Amino acid sequence: MPTFAYKTMSGGNGATIQAVDRPSAVRELMRRGITPTSVEMVTAPAASGAAAGAGRGTTAARPATPALFAFDRAMSRGEMASFIRELGTAVQAGLPLIQALRTIARQGRSDKQRRVLETIIGEVEHGRSLADAFAACGREFGELIVNMVRAGEASGKLEEVLHQAADLLDQDVKLRRSIMSATLYPFILLILLGLAVIVIVTFIVPRVLEPFKGQVLVLPWPTRVVQGIADFFGGYWWAIIPGAIVGVYSLAALYAKPEVRSRFDTFILRVPVLGRLLRDVAVARFTRTLGTLTSAGVPILQSLKITKGTLGNKAMERVIDDVAEQVAAGKTIADPMEKSGYFPPMLVQIVNLGERSGKLDEMLRQAAKAFEERTEVSVKLFTTALPPILVVILACCVGFLVMAILLPMLQFQEAIQ
Repeated sequence: MPTFAYKTMSGGNGATIQAVDRPSAVRELMRRGITPTSVEMVTAPAASGAAAGAGRGTTAARPATPALFAFDRAMSRGEMASFIRELGTAVQAGLPLIQALRTIARQGRSDKQRRVLETIIGEVEHGRSLADAFAACGREFGELIVNMVRAGEASGKLEEVLHQAADLLDQDVKLRRSIMSATLYPFILLILLGLAVIVIVTFIVPRVLEPFKGQVLVLPWPTRVVQGIADFFGGYWWAIIPGAIVGVYSLAALYAKPEVRSRFDTFILRVPVLGRLLRDVAVARFTRTLGTLTSAGVPILQSLKITKGTLGNKAMERVIDDVAEQVAAGKTIADPMEKSGYFPPMLVQIVNLGERSGKLDEMLRQAAKAFEERTEVSVKLFTTALPPILVVILACCVGFLVMAILLPMLQFQEAIQ
């Protein structure tokens, strides 16, 4: 029989086991109550003839498990948080990893979710680590979760790291929901406002202005503007939807360019109320994510790289790139953060103190709650400030339409007198 060397979650290595193949070795280890993180063949059985020369000391290649398509997301972030928390609880209770995964897979889940879990189970049964199994699922589990799990397996604190990852996902879901609830009402109101203006300009205004055609020599400029818009919608209605699609696609392609997006993100951070909201959201994510990653044992440079992808703003991502360069050169994190002007002084001081005391992860995790509460305040401020702004915009639109209708009437009345 071939011999396999395996490593365990507690960090031990060098132990070996004999089995027919790698899946059999994993199953035997699980039967003994041992949870391996990797199982690799070290000696193969001797074979005769040409086959022996070709196969001695080598491992038969196992076809890679096909990753899920990039667009095929089987679990939402909330469902993923629930799955990771259940897995952490099962591992903490002493359940072998494969048995824990199979128990979770048997619960009432969708076909897509079962397919993800079957992929993970298959990878683990073939001796791969849980982090590698997550990575084999494509973009289903992002770089953030994969690296946290990898660090947890290396440190022997997998169950603790799984709970931290679930908490991080839960906080992100909570933050996303608060932002969505704050922007949903204004978004719907803007759509209704746009539809109302289109209907008024296209159908109502032309009928009101029809009697004044030829009666007034020169229509007032507000009336001419509204009349031009009405003529455009009436004559080119068939091009509006395709034009809107092309326009949105062109803006999206333009926004995808790094230099354009960087300038736009820099500008949007300076917009009153909205800029503060986006900045507070990015700061809260930065604090929570970096604190969780460093606490899980992920190296600081890798933690900064992963954290950068969660900010959602290119201007602030450039700051994190500068921070990573400073750290790679042996300098501090706090200085480039302070120079950028995007991070609050309190966070800069916390990072500075955490670096000096060697407790950066602990202080960031403690500060994360305060910055998340600050984000909730910014969301409430945005929700409070936006409706009056929309009312002012609506009043201006209605006033302009009323002026466009009344001015020809007044001119016609003066011409009669």
